[in-house]
Amino acid sequence: MTNETVLVLDFGGQYNQLIARRVRDAGVYSVVKPYQTPLEEIREGGYKGIIFTGGPNSVYEKESPRYQKEILELGIPVLGICYGAQLMASLAGGTVVSAKDAQGEVASEYGATVVRVDTSSVLFQGLDEDQQVWMSHTDYVALPPEGFRITAVSPHCPCAAMEDAERGLYAVQFHPEVMHSLKGQEMLRHFLFDVCGCSGDWRMDSFVDGAVQRIREQIGDEKVVCGLSGGVDSSVAAVMVAKAVGRQLTCIFVDHGLLRKNEGDMVEEMFTKNYDINFVRVDAADRFLDRLAGVSEPEQKRKIIGEEFIRVFEDEANKLGDVGYLVQGTIYPDVIESGSDKAAVIKSHHNVGGLPERMRFQLCEPLRDLFKDEVRRAGLELGLPYHMVWRQPFPGPGLAVRCIGALTRERLGILRDADAIFREEVVKAGLEKEVNQYFAVLTDMRSVGVMGDSRTYDYTIALRAVSTSDFMTADWARLPWDVLSVASSRIVNEVKGVNRVVYDITSKPPATIEWE
Repeated sequence: MTNETVLVLDFGGQYNQLIARRVRDAGVYSVVKPYQTPLEEIREGGYKGIIFTGGPNSVYEKESPRYQKEILELGIPVLGICYGAQLMASLAGGTVVSAKDAQGEVASEYGATVVRVDTSSVLFQGLDEDQQVWMSHTDYVALPPEGFRITAVSPHCPCAAMEDAERGLYAVQFHPEVMHSLKGQEMLRHFLFDVCGCSGDWRMDSFVDGAVQRIREQIGDEKVVCGLSGGVDSSVAAVMVAKAVGRQLTCIFVDHGLLRKNEGDMVEEMFTKNYDINFVRVDAADRFLDRLAGVSEPEQKRKIIGEEFIRVFEDEANKLGDVGYLVQGTIYPDVIESGSDKAAVIKSHHNVGGLPERMRFQLCEPLRDLFKDEVRRAGLELGLPYHMVWRQPFPGPGLAVRCIGALTRERLGILRDADAIFREEVVKAGLEKEVNQYFAVLTDMRSVGVMGDSRTYDYTIALRAVSTSDFMTADWARLPWDVLSVASSRIVNEVKGVNRVVYDITSKPPATIEWE
């Protein structure tokens, strides 16, 4: 292990990856492992600290995820968050109960809450006594274990934080990792640097150098192809592999007929003009659309597209000779949402859960452990132009997951035109750097309208714009009404087949950023 590392032990919480990101934001490398990870593996891992994540269960229920109490005796500092705090209390001999008031009604806390902290605790040193934090719990620690002291309280939680400083054991009932905990990052930094003794040696320049070396060692003298979409993930991966193995790499850009307006030409121009990379553009629109004809189920779309991508790469690789590796721009959220490490499958990403079981290639995925913001930083370290690094994210399955229902060339054309108008208006308003992702969705819903004194029965376009730093959680963007008004007016007037436009105001969770 080359970097100081903190282990995030996952007990099923919705913010588990966010915790890992916040640790990395502080300059400390983190890894996420499931709670079933054996104690001996943790003991030998050389970790500077351990963080127990939250989770939806109650520690006193039989089927709840637990761990053996010996993890608290390894001499490694531990921070428990929410369920992780309750688990620590339970393992150490404390009491966890359901939050009920005197009348027996549940008195759970959810949302922004003010807690009173003990500033003599290392976690809260230098902070004000009253702190706004984010609570999300029904159970709470009623009686801390022997040797622990209470270091924070709230109106409904008599033990909002506790610690056994001698053993390096700390617990908070709230979520310091979310932005609503205003000083949460400072609390995490106190744990990382003042408790765990980390020095903060996780830097993107060293990651890039190490990744390039690992790619050289993995690929050796083999030929390698890269599935290049033109998006930031595959672009960064391509340039990183090119730096490692040079002309052994051939980038294959598959124009699958599911791209945004004029996108294929733009990607080709961007790479052929800026990089000395073997670049092959494959026109596979008919091939993909024929296979997708009549398919409306989202998971089936993704799996068809994932398999067809591989088959196109195989066909092209046959023309290149003996190719041993396929480079993909897979990033950590792709892996998480595709059900890695026993997590629930939210949706199969075409480059993870959508891959066929049998392939002729070995995979090279240099960005697999990075979050989106880290990928962008890596891109800048590699010298990619700013406009490429901050280009609008676009899913691998393309417009297939933004065209609800069965795909046809006509429906894809409607979506392309509407999407181009919306994106153009956002840029005109100067909002492209403030909104992290914005696009149009063609729904499978038709409704009655009136245009030119005549009845219409046409499609509804949904507009989607979100603000996010990591794409694991996102909030809907509060675009100015005049921007939405102009975009809506232009779409219904310029795009044949559309008579209604709506705006999606749902966050992630409960929704995902894409509709399918």
